[in-house]
Parts: sequence; structure tokens; C-alpha cells
Amino acid sequence: MADELKRRLVHASGSGLVALYLVASYLEVGLTWEHFRVLMVVLAVGAIALEFLRLRVGLEWWIYDKLTREYEQDQFAGYGYYMLSMTVVVVLFPPAIALPAMLMLALGDPISGAVSDNTLRRVKGPKVLVTMFVVSAVIAAPFLANPIAVLAAALGATVADGIKVQIGDFIVDDNLTIPIYAAVAAWLVLAFGPV
Repeated sequence: MADELKRRLVHASGSGLVALYLVASYLEVGLTWEHFRVLMVVLAVGAIALEFLRLRVGLEWWIYDKLTREYEQDQFAGYGYYMLSMTVVVVLFPPAIALPAMLMLALGDPISGAVSDNTLRRVKGPKVLVTMFVVSAVIAAPFLANPIAVLAAALGATVADGIKVQIGDFIVDDNLTIPIYAAVAAWLVLAFGPV
């Protein structure tokens, strides 16, 4: 249980990246969206490199034992998907879409996990789905002026968090899908929805 709490806190710490961009933007200290994109790419490449070293070279740090789950010992870990998905939304979408999508992963996922009963189901229970939807909508509202885009982004994050996608023997990690589903859903509404 203590390791699970540590994982959730580390998960939530990703919100610091959003805070970094917002504070730097507010203070006009030179962290433009383009520079932030570069930073995210560097962080994602770093995470992929660490995973390569861990899986192929045998790099073993104590932190891997504390922050990775048992099933991740011999496969690409969730933090790698986390950095990759956040980077994808930052590279592909403007701040109003990418930043809330990042926060839905950083904050929404651990909050929904806290109310989950941790049973392995293809579709999570109603309490988890409602929690993820409400948290995601609250996160999106300050960023997206269009209420339909807010609801779409929240729905995208909820579907990604609440429904397990399996391709063969591989279960797609929701750390990869939450920001991407949320950002794509919001973008579709803003690009093609009612004005």
C-alpha cells in the first residue's frame, strides 16, 4: 500500500510540468510553447533511454523496485508511456488542449485509482468512471472555453482510464491513452463541432 501511495504521488508530480509552463508563461521568462515542446521531447527521450538501459543493459536502481509494478519488471514501464503520451499531446496540440490532457493523466488517473477497488476488469466500476469524468471536466474547464470540448475531453480521458484495450496479449497502458484520447476528443469538438 505504501508503494502504491508513492506511485500516485509520483504520478501527480507530473502536474509540475504544467505548472512550470504556466508560471514561466505568466512571468514571461522565456519558456515559450516551442521551448516547452523541446523540453518534453528531451524528457521523453530520457525516459525511453532509461527504460532501454533497465530492460536491455540491466540497469537496476532501487527506485525501480519502489515505483514500478511487478508486471512492469520485464516490459516497458508506465512512466515511459506517461512521458511519451504527454509529449505527444504537447507536440501535436496547442496549450489549451495539451495542458488539461496532461493534468488528466497526472491528477485524474491517480484520483480515480484511489477510489478503485483494484480488481482487474475490462471496464471499471461506475464510481471510478464518474470520478474520472468529474475530475477531468473540472481540470479542463479553466483551459477550454467551449463546454462541449470540456465534456468531450473528460469523456475521452474517462474512456481511456476506464476501458482496458487489449491487442493480442498486450494490454495498452492508460498512461499512454489518457492524454491522447482527451486531447483528440477536445480537438475534434473545437475543429468540427458547433461554434
